[in-house]
Amino acid sequence: MKSKISIAALWLLALLPLALVAVFYVRLPDEVPMHWGIDGTVDRYGSRNELWLMGALGPLFALLFQFLPRLDPRRRSYEKFQRYYEAAALVLTAFVSVMMGTVLLEILRPGAVSMGRVVSALVGLLFLFIGNMMGKVKSNFFLGIRNPWTLSDPDVWNRAHRLGGALFFLAGLVTMASALLLPETATFWVLMGGVLLAALVPTVMSYVWYRRRARSGGGGEEE
Repeated sequence: MKSKISIAALWLLALLPLALVAVFYVRLPDEVPMHWGIDGTVDRYGSRNELWLMGALGPLFALLFQFLPRLDPRRRSYEKFQRYYEAAALVLTAFVSVMMGTVLLEILRPGAVSMGRVVSALVGLLFLFIGNMMGKVKSNFFLGIRNPWTLSDPDVWNRAHRLGGALFFLAGLVTMASALLLPETATFWVLMGGVLLAALVPTVMSYVWYRRRARSGGGGEEE
């Protein structure tokens, strides 16, 4: 990440989950819900100290987003989608913070939210963002649909990511609608189905497109 403002915002969001745990720690019971089943009921409890580990995901994500481009052999590609990369870093780190806030709210006020519906709706929003962004991501080794066919041909990369973006956007819309209208168990399976389709279809099609271009002599290695 290059923008100092983006880096500052990234770390502010990254440290927010730990700050929330610190603020509410003394009000938390010794045992807190740590996992919810697909029907929205708690199926595992743990020590409140485990929340520190959850909160540490924020700084971990921030470090990864800040330094992964420097490790990528195709680091020059990031210059072509820098602002989208920074937006992705901020949105995904904010997602961790919102999730932590939701978990703490449910611990402090049990029943205040429906965890299954809230999580599904948040994931749906995340899918909408991913769908909007995927078509702008250029060839790299860390983000996007990375397989031998997309990484070997820039045209295949672009086509796979445009298709993946449309499918993730559609999955986001369907997931958000199901979070509002369907039972929590059904919503979970809708979400899982959307993820599988949005990931699997572009992967299969990238192979098909690569083979077609190879037969026509149009394939090309990404520099």
